[in-house]
Amino acid sequence: MDEAVLIQAAQQGDVNAYNTLVLHYQDLAYNVAYRVIGDLDAAADATQEAFISAYRAIQRFRGGSFRAWLLRIVTNACYDELRRRKRRPQTSLEALYVESESPDDPLVSRAESPEAYTQRMELQAAIRNCLEELPEEQRVVAILSDLEGLSYEEIAQSTGAALGTVKSRLSRSRARLRDCLQGFEELLPAEYRLKVGS
Repeated sequence: MDEAVLIQAAQQGDVNAYNTLVLHYQDLAYNVAYRVIGDLDAAADATQEAFISAYRAIQRFRGGSFRAWLLRIVTNACYDELRRRKRRPQTSLEALYVESESPDDPLVSRAESPEAYTQRMELQAAIRNCLEELPEEQRVVAILSDLEGLSYEEIAQSTGAALGTVKSRLSRSRARLRDCLQGFEELLPAEYRLKVGS
């Protein structure tokens, strides 16, 4: 995939070129949206809104990292969704049930013991809960850096924050996550537990 060629074609109105970009970035965009919002349906809605907004704005893309540019639109769509939810809170029936993994999920080890599986699921839930407790700005930079692997510069471009602000938010978010996860110390692998007297 030659991204620059696809972007140029999309800027000239080629819908197929834009669709190719969407297919390439849809998983990344959805994962970021889900981790920021924490709701499957709302993340799907925010992702769809972001791709529609990006299509409308692609004429204004002037180079640099397309991924960072797109993720800025995604995070803005997530902020819009979070603000909308604060105005009109709602609870879905799905939220009442524990999320379960599909038996067809290729990342699930079939050799894993039931106890190890339960511990892994509890640790994932603890991490998700600790992420959700972070302020929105810190949660976004933590997700973009530590889960999606973006550089400081890409995060700054994605969030519209200064580079120093990104580094500061990331440092604070990591400290808060560390402190929060210590409350779930029994779930953490031994190498991640704080030593007594540290």
